[in-house]
Amino acid sequence: MQRVTGFGGFFFRADDSYGLAEWYKIHLGIDPVPKSADDLPWIQEAGPTIFAPFERDTTYFAQDKSFMLNFRVSDMDAMIEQLTASGVSVVEKEAMPGIGRFAHLSDPEGTPIELWEPAAS
Repeated sequence: MQRVTGFGGFFFRADDSYGLAEWYKIHLGIDPVPKSADDLPWIQEAGPTIFAPFERDTTYFAQDKSFMLNFRVSDMDAMIEQLTASGVSVVEKEAMPGIGRFAHLSDPEGTPIELWEPAAS
């Protein structure tokens, strides 16, 4: 059986697509979509990727949103400090032994974002 080899992109609508792309670049370091063949897209580090449909009535993330973005981070404390220094509200979640640490925030358009610092293996 052929399998996909990874996430190639995530595409979604935004009220201010340029401004939102800049917010992700400034706060999370995600390069925007290349404008030419000479530009590079965001290159993520290899690591675990969770693909998890949730029950429609989940309370784990905003109930008025159909998805939540999850980004791996290598230093949760430094990332939270960086975000809060920029005025971004971050809520730390309970760590899960063997899985890692989590924090939640939202982008300027209300998209729920989860930061995940995987547990050391």
